[in-house]
Amino acid sequence: MAGKFDIDDALVRKLAGLLSETGLTEIEYEAGGRRVRVARGAAGPVREVAEQPPVAAAPPEVPPPSDPPEAAGVPVTAPMVGTVYLAPQPGADPFVKVGDAVTEQQTVALIEAMKTFNPVRAPRAGTVTRILVGDTDPVEFGEDLMIIE
Repeated sequence: MAGKFDIDDALVRKLAGLLSETGLTEIEYEAGGRRVRVARGAAGPVREVAEQPPVAAAPPEVPPPSDPPEAAGVPVTAPMVGTVYLAPQPGADPFVKVGDAVTEQQTVALIEAMKTFNPVRAPRAGTVTRILVGDTDPVEFGEDLMIIE
């Protein structure tokens, strides 16, 4: 492994800014044999590492077969990375609450990504049984936002 190198504060700040702008939790940049990884949240502190040889990943553990869950409902998933809003504007009533009946394609939340608000629509008609995120939480692509049964 190569020795340590000077930290490029400007690069780290720029990458951290990209994390904030995009809602990502981690970003990695590599150039000239030097790699910089910036992460926020529970991932640990910001760090820089020198180029390292790839490490073979262990095969994934396969859980034993189990009975299928009983009527677990259909998740409403985030169509993109961003910030979820459960109401149309601050102080307004939420789009839906637990126990509300929804129709297919009804707007149930908004996701803001790059200053654009995108509607999140119910994949089917049913009743909202769980809301899994809070208003203004950052969300990842494919993350479950709520459950409709």
